[in-house]
Amino acid sequence: MDYEKFLPSENLSSFINCFWTLEITADKNAAKQRIVPDGCIELAFILGDDIKRYTSEHEYILQPRAMVLGQTVSPFYIQPTGYVHTFAASFFPYAFSHFISKPIKSLKNQETSIYELFKPDEATKLESDIIQARNTNQRIEILEAFLLHKLSDPQTIEHIVKTTVDIIFAQNGDISVNAITKSNPNKRRQLERKFLDLVGISPKHLSKLVRLQSALTLLINREDNFTNIAYKSNYYDQSHFIKDFKALTGVNPRAFLDDEGMTLSRLFYK
Repeated sequence: MDYEKFLPSENLSSFINCFWTLEITADKNAAKQRIVPDGCIELAFILGDDIKRYTSEHEYILQPRAMVLGQTVSPFYIQPTGYVHTFAASFFPYAFSHFISKPIKSLKNQETSIYELFKPDEATKLESDIIQARNTNQRIEILEAFLLHKLSDPQTIEHIVKTTVDIIFAQNGDISVNAITKSNPNKRRQLERKFLDLVGISPKHLSKLVRLQSALTLLINREDNFTNIAYKSNYYDQSHFIKDFKALTGVNPRAFLDDEGMTLSRLFYK
């Protein structure tokens, strides 16, 4: 199992958190993997065998081989059908809306083929170029060129949304919407409306996801017990930590560490 991250160029550093690749050798007994939401939108290309995405306990769809994974508000299961090789770009929560005309909230909780988001000839060329590229560096160059072409005006980033996202990440999710808007109801409504338009989820839910990421990093690296992790991640107490943890991951912290079906999610937070 090989997972690597790569930084974007300066021109896209306000939009892309990172590029990443994942390779896993084929395993006919591969377990279902529960994927935990992280508040980011992914543009991903499946370069290996197909991947199942479960819609219920026994029913599944095959993920599009060139797709956007929108904001997810709850965990979901995937399962490889063979060799895994994925190349993806992870966008900051506010960023992907600047590259498409479709409402970002319409992408929530689902995978959307790039053929539904870009012109057919653009999508065809992009997917073909990514597949035929010799290595990851070349794929990054291809995708960055495509995105820069789609980005007509980098200055159109909505300041209030970007600033709020930056604050949420800087505070590891430990900040309320009232604190950000200084308890001004008009500003709060404006912020929440713009958040749904550009991010796809509310500021409150993004804060929960970011705080969970902070706790997951501590948990996976086994840096402390649950009580201290709750304290360091600014939960009220251990019970609050476990309640939020289970709501967002579907399991309790102990099961997260031991469950074979959480292997990928643990890998992403190491």
